[in-house]
Amino acid sequence: MSKEKKIKVKSNISFRERNSQTHGYLLQKKIGDIGYRVIRAVLLFGLCFLILQPLINKLSVSLMAEENLYDATVINIPRDWTLVNFKMVDELIDYWKCLFNSAWVSLVVAVLQVAAATLVGYGFARFNFPFKKFWFGCVILVIIVPPQTIMSPLYLNFRYFDIFGIFQATLKHSLNLQKTIVPYLMMCATCMGLKSGLYIFMLRQYFRGVPKELEEAAYVDGCGNLQTFIRIMLPDAKSMIVSCFLFAYVWQWTDSLYSKMFLGDMDMLPKGLNSISGSIDAFVRSTGYGTKASAGLLNQMISTGTLMAIFPLLILYLFAQKGFVESLSQTGIKM
Repeated sequence: MSKEKKIKVKSNISFRERNSQTHGYLLQKKIGDIGYRVIRAVLLFGLCFLILQPLINKLSVSLMAEENLYDATVINIPRDWTLVNFKMVDELIDYWKCLFNSAWVSLVVAVLQVAAATLVGYGFARFNFPFKKFWFGCVILVIIVPPQTIMSPLYLNFRYFDIFGIFQATLKHSLNLQKTIVPYLMMCATCMGLKSGLYIFMLRQYFRGVPKELEEAAYVDGCGNLQTFIRIMLPDAKSMIVSCFLFAYVWQWTDSLYSKMFLGDMDMLPKGLNSISGSIDAFVRSTGYGTKASAGLLNQMISTGTLMAIFPLLILYLFAQKGFVESLSQTGIKM
């Protein structure tokens, strides 16, 4: 019998016969595969629901009239659709001004953080220097220690800023850098910004996974350390750099701790969202309908403002999702 006929005969054997030949193993495997797929589908659906349900709820609340909030028959789909809530939030927090300030501050901070973290991460991955393990332990310490624990030293340091007493000796007083972006930029440039330790760790792990033969080939071709870093390592790490940039941008976008401490009175989205409660109360008092906004109206304003703050980040992710997903997959392989 030819090989083709043997294959044809085997393919005609029924599932029951093949299962009996394997003493029930084939049926057990089939049941296990189906059960695994069902459990995976249920877990993925539950995870997606947990993530999306709060956003869907806020979207529903922001698109309905206030009267629908007190209607027991209205669950998630509004009976009276309206966009007035978005207009009110725009007037309460000066949305476009806050959006512009948050956008350019987050961009500058993210670029500076990623640039500094890339250099430091590459240095930890490829070079040996005195106390290397000690300094990397300090990087881990930056990740572990919450920024709230160093708020007071940071405030005093930049409120009475001086370098080895130079300003005190020449100007007879220290510099007050508070309510400017200079302290934040200095911290980002020295890898002490928000979550900078995490970016250093991620980039170090990535550069450690790059084959050393690439660098050795560049050295043979006459490239120095800086040229090798710029021409070989940076293009290869583009996806990881994009991932770190997205993390830095999003965390700065939603940060209220450092923004409030360093930027002072600058109108930004976190500050605007925190001030909605007082702004809506002042608006209600100005209309003469009471002294305090109702809980339903306050909930609507907060939900609408949250959506308006998140929407630019969703657009940013849609444009950068390819590099972000690619960086995660490559990190999982190389680490």
